[in-house]
Amino acid sequence: MKVDEALHNVSNLAFDTAPIIYFVEANPAYDELVFDIFNRVASGAINGWTSVISLTEVLVQPIVLRRVDLQQTYRELLLNSTNFHTVSVNTNVAENAARIRATYALRLPDAIQIAFALDVGCQAIVCNDRSMRRVTELQVLVLDDLEL
Repeated sequence: MKVDEALHNVSNLAFDTAPIIYFVEANPAYDELVFDIFNRVASGAINGWTSVISLTEVLVQPIVLRRVDLQQTYRELLLNSTNFHTVSVNTNVAENAARIRATYALRLPDAIQIAFALDVGCQAIVCNDRSMRRVTELQVLVLDDLEL
């Protein structure tokens, strides 16, 4: 599916962790695709959203590698970018994540990502995890299924 088509009616797009890592670390397999999606957020065409779960996940490898520069790059993107919002997990999200996990048999971090996306009114989530496609409450955009 073309990115333009996938994002046609999306004003609030949630981001799972993988697209964020691909963007920051310029993964050659996804670089053009995620750059295009993040440009849409930077331009204000779409509001980008993620949860603090992504912040936790993106910081692990840079901490292991003692890459303070990369840790800072992730913090800047997730905490200080225009049109990109990183939200905390509240009680409503936690309870909804339990329902989502039970309904779709997702891993807990994925259930939390879906629950926060629904909580803030996202129409879609971009990820690279096919198991998340089981979710029916919002559009799940798997990077491997998208093209420019």
